[in-house]
Amino acid sequence: MVACTIALSGMAQTATDSVPKIPFDGMDLTWINGQNRQSHFPLVLRDKKTDEVILTGVSYLDTYYNYNFADPIDNTQTISSTVGRHNEFTLNMASIGMESNYKNIVGRLWLQYGQMASIVQDIDISVNKGRNTSINNLKYIREAAAGYHFNKWYGVNVEMGIFMSYIGLESYMTQENWCYQRSLLCDFTPFYFSGARVQAFPSKKYKVELWLLNGWQSYNSYAKGPGVGFSNYFRPNENVQLVANFYGGHDTQQADTLGHQSTRWRFHHDNSIVARYYKHKESKGLSQAGFSLNSHYGFQSNNQKGDTVHANQNFMTGVSLANRLWFYKNKIGWTLRGDYLTNQSVVNGVNTSPYLAFTPAAPSTVPNDYDLALSKNEKLHLFQFTSTFDIMPNDFVTFRLEYIYRQANMPYFAGHGGTTSPSGLVNGPTTLIPWKPDLRKEENRITVAVNFRL
Repeated sequence: MVACTIALSGMAQTATDSVPKIPFDGMDLTWINGQNRQSHFPLVLRDKKTDEVILTGVSYLDTYYNYNFADPIDNTQTISSTVGRHNEFTLNMASIGMESNYKNIVGRLWLQYGQMASIVQDIDISVNKGRNTSINNLKYIREAAAGYHFNKWYGVNVEMGIFMSYIGLESYMTQENWCYQRSLLCDFTPFYFSGARVQAFPSKKYKVELWLLNGWQSYNSYAKGPGVGFSNYFRPNENVQLVANFYGGHDTQQADTLGHQSTRWRFHHDNSIVARYYKHKESKGLSQAGFSLNSHYGFQSNNQKGDTVHANQNFMTGVSLANRLWFYKNKIGWTLRGDYLTNQSVVNGVNTSPYLAFTPAAPSTVPNDYDLALSKNEKLHLFQFTSTFDIMPNDFVTFRLEYIYRQANMPYFAGHGGTTSPSGLVNGPTTLIPWKPDLRKEENRITVAVNFRL
């Protein structure tokens, strides 16, 4: 999810006497979709004697105003991990943290607070398995890891903790993406993992990662063994990035009152290419141009009695294509993006999707239109178009104006009646009068956002 790419833990930022080889050294990667566009890091503490970086500070603020033309009465924006409110000014994320690679010791702690944490972390029901855990234990930690850097090849990092997901092209941090609303593909995939990883840089242009994970966007585990991940980044030069990611594990929740461990197998693969096909950074006209193409495929399967799931009936696949133009010395950007996703994760009219992280409606007293579509074994097909205009005076702030159009083959997006209750209140009555969430097949909205990062 999200995903979403991972920074190099600061290893590509600073060279020391003990780290003579730096991966991707000399490459400008700030233009890549899903990467931090900062080229300067002012919050740095250095050793006065050696000039070695001891600590790098992180400060991030993300705010937005979103208007959905359906004007839902409960002010709730549905089917989005990025935007959760309508017709309100919203603090999406406030985050501070620090990271260090001092003396080859890898340490990282990034905290978070805001609306997006409620959308993403609150759906992690793995915390209900057993005791000594809850959402609040970890919800406000965006990333935390400890490890060691070995001076082998161009570097080898061994780390354990909570990480941003390596799956997908776009980042959990909206400032790093070409569009504010993430692609449909990234919205239906994880944004974080708990586990351990090995990052290896065999050459200057290639990074490979091996992962052991508790599960698919879960703090805790549903299975006897961990999930396994495999990630590859190849950058032959600073104008091209190729990525291939894989994931597999027995980690989906099963409705079993006997407490049996999950035996349902999940597999997911995504790949992407990001290319810059024009570069003239000092131009006051067109200064850069690039595109990104990201595709996903994943499925669940199980042959166990009482939980038979077939991969050809329980899968998600899709593609996202974006083109971005930069103007006036890269201080203005304009991105057009189109997404298509099909989620076939419906078995006998029951939604068993591992990807449908954002339910379209609250419980109702009468079947809603989405439930009726599922009862007919209809499969979900989604299309999304995004046009994003950015003003970027410097590395640290971004002003965004974005138009989003979305369409589904079944009622899926919030209408004017909302998805909470007849009154729009969370505790409003739904049983005293016949009521169902108001769902529509189309959505139009405009989002204005401001991001700040140091």
